Amino acid sequence: MVKLFIGTSGFSYSHWEDGVFYPKNLSRTRHLQYYASQFNTVELNSPFYHLPNAKTFQGWRKRTPENFVFAVKVSRFITHVKKLKDCKKEWEEFLKRASFLEEKLGPFLFQFPASWHKNLPRLKDFVGMLRKTSKDFRFAFEFRHKSWFSDDVYKFFEEQKNLSFCITDSPYWPSVEKVFGEFAYFRMHGGRSLYSSKYSQKELKELAHKIKKCLRQELDVYCYFNNDAHGYACENAKELQKLCQRN
Repeated sequence: MVKLFIGTSGFSYSHWEDGVFYPKNLSRTRHLQYYASQFNTVELNSPFYHLPNAKTFQGWRKRTPENFVFAVKVSRFITHVKKLKDCKKEWEEFLKRASFLEEKLGPFLFQFPASWHKNLPRLKDFVGMLRKTSKDFRFAFEFRHKSWFSDDVYKFFEEQKNLSFCITDSPYWPSVEKVFGEFAYFRMHGGRSLYSSKYSQKELKELAHKIKKCLRQELDVYCYFNNDAHGYACENAKELQKLCQRN
């Protein structure tokens, strides 16, 4: 049975407090529990900046209900510094830590800088390494340079298991409408103003239509809103949930 996961990119924002999303006087230690009462998934952003210890991952797992799923954004050292080159050791350590999420561990997100041009041989080498070290997981790739949006890259993704070419929405970076891969992964960064614009009902209906099409194709779908300003991400995610529940 196909599954739909809708949530936000990150959950720990001070500007979501005081009734914006989190109820007034709710302790920050209770934020994740409250978040997980509203959504069935979250995209963890903090591991991109700093790899949490095992205890932190275990705590996230324990504070969320059964069937909750964590997508994990991979370290920028791998995506921005090494750009997938010779980083088997770093990947294995990252995977080891994230695996403390156990059955709640969902896709890994690789987000690349807009300055990184297409390097398909390096991507193929890295994916080959993933096959050997972590074949049972899912991997989503967000490319931000236009050179990656080419037929040879799409063909590579179509031939792989457990890979997805991210579908994104932003004012700056290129995107693609078609799903290339075994599952669909959407990232909504704010269409008019990066991270700070709210999606309209019309835009959300269009997104819901795309998601339903993927579900009919028997693809699992993950969708995360990254327009965190003013709590827009939470509001839009809730609206999308309702739209996707309608026939």
